[in-house]
Amino acid sequence: MATILALETSCDETAVAIVRDREILSSVVSSQIDIHQRYGGIVPEVASRQHVLTLGSELEAALDQAGIAWEAIDGVAATSAPGLVGALMVGLTAGKTLAMVHQKPFLGMHHLEGHIYANYLAQPDLHPPYLCLLVSGGHTSLIGVQDCGQYQTLGQTRDDAAGEAFDKVARLLGLGYPGGPVIDRLAKAGDANAFPLPEGNISLPEGGFHPYDSSFSGLKTAMLRLVEKLQAEGVDPLPVADLAASFQATVARSLTKRAIACALDHGYTTLAIGGGVAANSALRQYLQGVAKIHNLRVIFPPLSLCTDNAAMIACAAADHFNRGHRSGYGLGAQSRLDLTRVMELYGE
Repeated sequence: MATILALETSCDETAVAIVRDREILSSVVSSQIDIHQRYGGIVPEVASRQHVLTLGSELEAALDQAGIAWEAIDGVAATSAPGLVGALMVGLTAGKTLAMVHQKPFLGMHHLEGHIYANYLAQPDLHPPYLCLLVSGGHTSLIGVQDCGQYQTLGQTRDDAAGEAFDKVARLLGLGYPGGPVIDRLAKAGDANAFPLPEGNISLPEGGFHPYDSSFSGLKTAMLRLVEKLQAEGVDPLPVADLAASFQATVARSLTKRAIACALDHGYTTLAIGGGVAANSALRQYLQGVAKIHNLRVIFPPLSLCTDNAAMIACAAADHFNRGHRSGYGLGAQSRLDLTRVMELYGE
């Protein structure tokens, strides 16, 4: 069993964790939400500077929390793709430096693979093959997981990611940033059937719709038109709870329908969820309800492992480490890298 220290700085969370195989020894996460809220979204340069200021103290805290010395650590990992390049470079540079100073192997990690591996921390008995629904602020994909580093994209968004749609609709409703948690909270007091909204089907040239791909730009536009219509009719205040509930239910139904269809069509019996939107209560309710009807096992990570964290990165790194995978010190940060190319991160 490999013990890995990992750093995650792909966006606006600074995180350090130590994981032994699939057991979390320590996990420290510092959120920058309060800093970026004043701008209504993430400012890359601000995020990078904050990582520099925070990473040292988090490293010390993670080592103290785990109660182990550097001698007990087998390797160092850091997220290298995808993400904000400046932010990635902070963690990547720190990770390489720590590996060199302490003479440990280094592994560059794929952020989305980390979200998949959050499910192993929640259910250590999980083994491929299975289907993973990745839903976050920047990604919405259906991934066939065949083995460590072996992934097949079966469905994806054609425009906005689900989490991005939550942020944009929250801004439209004057709810601030980030949008997911506040919409989820308000939706609990609203009527999910108050306003019918389009799910965003992707038309096929030969007719019909793509069974697994999704689109959220049309839903976002429908929300804008609905708000403008209510305002033109003099509705004041807006029924924000009903609007939030209707929007959230539409997203949850859309994701559930595609994930279940993909799992059944490809013979998967287990469906794992990863990413920040995996914390959404409506998605959990819809997906678990429909999956039960079809006798599918559904795994949701705990809320602390849905948002960005280094424990998921360390868990993925431990699996790669055990298989002999290593990264060269010349590995750079990449803003984009398809998950199917994850093995490009290893080797000189």
